[in-house]
Amino acid sequence: MSRTKRGSVWLGAAGIVMNGNGEWLVVKKKYGGLKGIWSFPAGFVDHTETADQAAIREVKEETGLDCQLEGMVGFRTGVLTGGISDNLVMFLLRPIDETQLLVPQEREIEEVAWKTPFALKEEPHASAMIKEIAERAIESGLLEMEEMDPGTWFGYTSYKLFFKK
Repeated sequence: MSRTKRGSVWLGAAGIVMNGNGEWLVVKKKYGGLKGIWSFPAGFVDHTETADQAAIREVKEETGLDCQLEGMVGFRTGVLTGGISDNLVMFLLRPIDETQLLVPQEREIEEVAWKTPFALKEEPHASAMIKEIAERAIESGLLEMEEMDPGTWFGYTSYKLFFKK
């Protein structure tokens, strides 16, 4: 869907899936600003679903993994160049079956993996958001971040990230 068809306020949902080993489920997308970069499975909320349903759907579509909701853990909001309000709700999810085979969606996803926050913090090809969340999670568990630098990939003119302890 193009920028104009989405309107000027976007709502996305991401699934932060953690397994019993403390690893996070991450994907490398084949397109857009996150092409070739480790990020959380995420996408836009459809008009017929809630944000948490969208997060669970996106994880399933991008990785093949069935998950259950644990709760909302974060919210990112920013304004893109051109006056688009870009918002992302982040949900903590748990795999229903950790032995389920991970299957990258061929059209959108290059690679799917389980990685520790320690590995992601040092990973040169991880998104700025993942690196920030990983660093903070390592320091003191999940927490709130009011300001961070998302980098120049998307052209944000305003950006905030809030994350639950």
